[in-house]
Amino acid sequence: MTKETTKNSYVNREISWLQFNARVLQEASDETVPLIERLRFLGIFSNNLDEFFKVRYATVKRIVEAGKGGKSELGGIRAKELLEIITQIVIEQQTESLKILKTIHKRLEDENIYVINENHIDETQHDFIKNYFLRTISPALVTIILNDSVVLPNLKDSAAYLAVKMLMPDNDKQFALIEIPRAIDRFVELPKQGEKSYIIMIDDLLRHCLSDIFNIFDYKSISAHMIKITRDGELDFESDLSKSFIEKISDSVKHRQIGEPVRFVYDKTIDKDTLNYLMSKMGIDDTDSIIPGGRYHNRRDYMGFPSLGRTDLLYDKIEALPIKGLSLQDSIFEAISEKDYLLHAPYQTFSYVVKFLREAALDPEVKTIKITIYRLAEISHIASSLINAAINGKAVTVSIELRARFDEQANIDYAQQMEEEGINLIFGVAGLKVHSKMCVIERLEGRKTKRYGFISTGNFNESTAKIYTDYTLFTSNQKILKDVNKIFNFFDANYKIYRYKHLIVSPHYTQKAVFRLIDNEIEKVKNGKEGLIRLKMNSISSYAMVDKLYQASRAGVKIQMIIRGICCLIPGVKDMSENIEAISIVDKFLEHPRVYIFGKDEDAKLYISSADWMTRNIENRVEVSCPIYDEDIKKEIIDTFNISWNDNVKARLLNGSQENEYRVNDNEKVRSQFAMYDYYVKKLEN
Repeated sequence: MTKETTKNSYVNREISWLQFNARVLQEASDETVPLIERLRFLGIFSNNLDEFFKVRYATVKRIVEAGKGGKSELGGIRAKELLEIITQIVIEQQTESLKILKTIHKRLEDENIYVINENHIDETQHDFIKNYFLRTISPALVTIILNDSVVLPNLKDSAAYLAVKMLMPDNDKQFALIEIPRAIDRFVELPKQGEKSYIIMIDDLLRHCLSDIFNIFDYKSISAHMIKITRDGELDFESDLSKSFIEKISDSVKHRQIGEPVRFVYDKTIDKDTLNYLMSKMGIDDTDSIIPGGRYHNRRDYMGFPSLGRTDLLYDKIEALPIKGLSLQDSIFEAISEKDYLLHAPYQTFSYVVKFLREAALDPEVKTIKITIYRLAEISHIASSLINAAINGKAVTVSIELRARFDEQANIDYAQQMEEEGINLIFGVAGLKVHSKMCVIERLEGRKTKRYGFISTGNFNESTAKIYTDYTLFTSNQKILKDVNKIFNFFDANYKIYRYKHLIVSPHYTQKAVFRLIDNEIEKVKNGKEGLIRLKMNSISSYAMVDKLYQASRAGVKIQMIIRGICCLIPGVKDMSENIEAISIVDKFLEHPRVYIFGKDEDAKLYISSADWMTRNIENRVEVSCPIYDEDIKKEIIDTFNISWNDNVKARLLNGSQENEYRVNDNEKVRSQFAMYDYYVKKLEN
């Protein structure tokens, strides 16, 4: 790690994030990962990078343009210097990703899968491609003819374009742009030839058909190179009082497409005159990240690389397991009235969450349903269950976060459907995002009202529940659910600050409560006992939280951390963090739970949470950390934490070197995500 990234005892947040994305790139280069999955990891790497530039790079750029140094917010690095460091790291990572892609293509050929370009098309393929172009692509094509007198239209954020140069008979140059259609699959499967499968990307198919696209032009030569622009993804809200919140968000999402450019990526073989012409037209300047790349951009599309029926080149699909004692055929309310249950997705089926809401929608004794929603699936059974409940006369309240970054439009669409069915919608709290994941229902039992509910570390999203690991606690604990109900009251009247007896709630209490729990462990050490803190989360970037962990480490508290993404804390530094160890696991599933464990064995205080230890989660969001009181569930979460902690196949060491070294030891190999599934299989057998 360069000295610039560790000033003030912290790793810079943006650089730490880029190192996380380097771990994703490691998966693409890992020979033990199935071949098509490696391509998909390349797609994830590219998609992550797009979002990074839209959000984080854009934020730093705004600091520069405002004339601020930004050192305190940026871990001791000046904002302009940080932009340069980011660009250099990204260029290196992009170069590495192109090498990996080349290697994978060679390996695909060993498997009789050929990704060809316009120079390798044979006669039989030519006829298929021409027909496909005329019938499928040509009607959807947007082609922009450029000249000096016409203002360049705003190029779409993260869309890929072919920059075309035609050399005319009088040696004049005519430039044009072809937008790669987003509504059509990027990869076109060509007719199989014997055992050989062939794929061509739309980009190359268009290059092959340039003469058809520009047949009205008389040119001597023609060339096409890819470019892509990434724009600032921040939403800007209008102050128009006549518009509803939904309308303002919707307009703001549309405006994002014409936000300020922050990154320009181009094919490094592009002609210099074409490049200069385009950059001049687009107003690209030195605060934008200008990155020479390969022949293809928008490699995020590799996430959808076709499987070609080759299951041997994919991860084995797992069958999501049932939860012992909880049936999808019987009443969930009846089961959880007796005891708490824990769902650990994707190892166990997410269907229990949908079943809970379906049962609530149909049960005549259920009177109210209240739920927070952050990111919905494209086709959401959660949303349809809530609409069903409203149709059946339940009083349904949904706190839906319309500012869930890059999922705003899906949430807007569902919000409008819910509104039409009479669901009471709450659009968060002024100045705060609602990121908590919770649901509470009220059911009339005799003359009394009883509450049932669930609290989760993840979004109520059927699609991501298949690939994100998350915990969901089903409970009828009236004390916990009374606190949940108070949070919904806060949404209604957020000028009131409520006190919670069991839940830890941001933005008012999280830091204070966590500091108190850390202080308890420090006190144990002072009294000659063992202090232990175990944490699992996506990111830690709050300097206040990092400093508190440094304090605990100096006091002799042992700290184990599993951090998937950003980690501004530097473990293992003498007299600062020598009692802290940290790993990151990147594997088949995306690690998403937040778990805080203070103390050991039966005395441990354990919370599942929606909150990472980032300033935004602690100060600027409504987050919920829920205590686990059931001893069996507490043991299960500690067991699964230990399985992750013992990973020596996919765990990388987080330390000052920032080199993403794999943790290796002589013990039996433990690949935690595979071991986790085995753990739940055995749990069913016992």
